[in-house]
Amino acid sequence: MNQTASSVVTDGIALITLDNPPVNALSAPLRQALQSELDRAFRDDQAHAIMLICAGRTFIAGAAITEFGQPWQSPSLPDLCAMLDAAPKPVIAAIHGTALGGGFELALACHYRVVAESARGGLPEVNHGLLPGAGGTQRVPRVVGAKAALDIVTSGRQIKAKEALSLGLVDAIADDPSLQSEALAFARRVVADGAAKPRIKDRTDAIEGDRNAPDLFTTFATTNARRFKGFPAPGAIIEAVQAAVMLDFDDGLAKETALFEQLVASPESAAQRHVFFAEREAARVPDIGPETTAIDIAAVGVIGAGTMGGGITMNFLNAGIPVTLVETSQEALDRGIATIRRNYEATASKGRMTGQQVEQRMALISPSLELGALAHADLVIEAVYESMDVKTDIFARLDRIAKPGAILASNTSFLNLDRIAAATSRPEWVVGLHFFSPANVMRLLEVVRGAATAKPVVATAMRLAKRIGKVAVLSGVCDGFIANRLLAPRGTQAEAMMLEGTPIEAIDRVLVDYGFAMGHFQMMDLVGLDVIGRNATERTVMGDLVAAGRLGQKRGAGYYDYDEKRRPHASDLTATLISEVAAAGSVAHSPTVGDEAILARLLYPVVNEGARILEEGIALRASDIDIAAVLGYNWPVYRGGPLFWADQVGLGKIVADMRRLEALHGETFRPAPLLVRLAEGGKRFGDRS
Repeated sequence: MNQTASSVVTDGIALITLDNPPVNALSAPLRQALQSELDRAFRDDQAHAIMLICAGRTFIAGAAITEFGQPWQSPSLPDLCAMLDAAPKPVIAAIHGTALGGGFELALACHYRVVAESARGGLPEVNHGLLPGAGGTQRVPRVVGAKAALDIVTSGRQIKAKEALSLGLVDAIADDPSLQSEALAFARRVVADGAAKPRIKDRTDAIEGDRNAPDLFTTFATTNARRFKGFPAPGAIIEAVQAAVMLDFDDGLAKETALFEQLVASPESAAQRHVFFAEREAARVPDIGPETTAIDIAAVGVIGAGTMGGGITMNFLNAGIPVTLVETSQEALDRGIATIRRNYEATASKGRMTGQQVEQRMALISPSLELGALAHADLVIEAVYESMDVKTDIFARLDRIAKPGAILASNTSFLNLDRIAAATSRPEWVVGLHFFSPANVMRLLEVVRGAATAKPVVATAMRLAKRIGKVAVLSGVCDGFIANRLLAPRGTQAEAMMLEGTPIEAIDRVLVDYGFAMGHFQMMDLVGLDVIGRNATERTVMGDLVAAGRLGQKRGAGYYDYDEKRRPHASDLTATLISEVAAAGSVAHSPTVGDEAILARLLYPVVNEGARILEEGIALRASDIDIAAVLGYNWPVYRGGPLFWADQVGLGKIVADMRRLEALHGETFRPAPLLVRLAEGGKRFGDRS
């Protein structure tokens, strides 16, 4: 018996059970144990077929991602797949839970696959900037054809059991509770029918037609060019699948291996793997362990039924948690509930939800015009206008209404949580829950820990985030917390360069080329200039644009002119207004020239602000700052976040460049002390995580 694998022969079938909690990842010890058990089963005359099954909650849910980029310990996953290809006896994979990545590749190398009805399979390597490196790009096309294979592998999506059966990726579906017995019966039938050993590698029927359709691959790449932009992995996957069609199996496999090795060494894959681990690390709060008891949240109250309050409400409804939604007027309440219903019905119209599920969620809402209706809520979230006076008044009233032990949360995006908490007699029960808009879509949730916030309250917020499908990042109290504070300098520098004469089209293009979905000024136009600039106290270009009726995309004109397809074009009027505002403010004409210089001006201050956030203890770790940028502001995932990107650029270079910028533009560009110390010590932000 091995620690992670064991075997027993029952009725002529060698049953090999893999047991590597929590998800049976294909670590080196598990691979070695499986190799040993397969060797034993191959030699055992009493075993006429072999069945692989996993203990615990799932089949093999992937390779050990921590081993990527490291020297492989023998046997490698491709070695095991080759071993299964050469097996002298039929091998059947019995799959429950999820068979993902290397687990799915291993199953495809078996001769047969029997899956539980609730099981799913897939090849999500693309999400880590990789391609399947153990034959996935070669075997899947041989079963489903190149077109379906390209969809499956470049999307990384999970495939349900019924779809997998219809595609031919599995051979039978079993009831969940009887997977082992039904798979054993399947294996015995295989033996009784002659012990055939069909190998996917030998199949060509599904790709014969693809060999005469060379345009299939270029068309797929062109159609998905926008989605794949900046990511090397999808292009490599297309190349590997084309190799499966055009080459024999061994040559295609060699091509796949070469492409995998290129990807695993790429900065984009390193960035995507960093984000993967950073998401998981963010949930860990060093001074709050499993011994801290979280509070059961069975009923939630939300104050404010506007865009943010409605989105927050939907998160809890989706998790099956009833919500009491409070507004100040019946009109606002009706409008908010109608918007929630409209959002759900739009989802149902796309086939992602049933009508019954829409009604189940809507039935969980209890609308009210009285704060008193929140008396029995376990958690109350305030989501009203960003005004300290309004919020402190609400919290003072909640203090008298909410039951003892209820968590009082504010969705404030900038204001001082400690001042809000001080309006109550129980500041230890007050926490910030900063959702990002649209709150029912954006995955980031900043959990703001006040000076008095109790550990069980923090623990509850962090765990509740996972329950409602969010990634929680813990923040201390400061203006803007992590994400908003972090990205503010980018906007400041974009507008400073604009006034200095750098064309806004150049500024936006540099950001888009870096990987952002749109540039700073395009984003302003999308949100609405009247919404963003309504609190301005001095003359600005934005204010002049609003005065001219140029409110953004919704009016067909903002910083840019927009055609009927909402495509932006440079505006002569905007250029004139920029010159006038610059002259009024005595801003000298000194445009920043060159893409690299523009990018440094925009993003180095973000890195600098991240260093300050980290040094002040507002964020726990550098990777939390990266996650806040990626999930809160759509920082391109293949850049890994601002601090990971800075490590790749080199902190010494950034400090030197910022000192040059400081000489030109003043103390705004003075490098943060932490940034200087790391650079001088030859260290990285990643060394602190």
